[in-house]
Amino acid sequence: MRKLDERQERFVRLYVESGNATKACIEAGYSENSASQKGWDLKNRYADVIEQRLKDAVRDKVPEAMLTISFLAKNANSETVRLAAAKDIADRGGMKPTDKIEQQVTNIEKSTDELRHELARLLGDEIIEIEEIPTTLN
Repeated sequence: MRKLDERQERFVRLYVESGNATKACIEAGYSENSASQKGWDLKNRYADVIEQRLKDAVRDKVPEAMLTISFLAKNANSETVRLAAAKDIADRGGMKPTDKIEQQVTNIEKSTDELRHELARLLGDEIIEIEEIPTTLN
């Protein structure tokens, strides 16, 4: 990870906390007059650092989130909330059912002339006559 000076480090920390580049720029000690542009510039320049810090922040919240979900599964007054929390725990434990996707593939063979006519119909153009379309490029 690249080395940031004190103001840059403060900007990154404040941006990760607030999500507001202009506000983070001002609070980090940059000029208010150019904070909007400077914030945009810093946000893009240190995007890799910001992304890693955001991932770290989310990862740090996971244990607390799991405790909350477990608490709700055991103690919520609403049966719907308890069921949703239990389902969420099971899903995160790898027991989520596979989503089924139905897919239908059709293969319609059309001649070159049929394709030209269809293209002309879609584009509202006259049919373009081409002598021969090469099948390979030599």
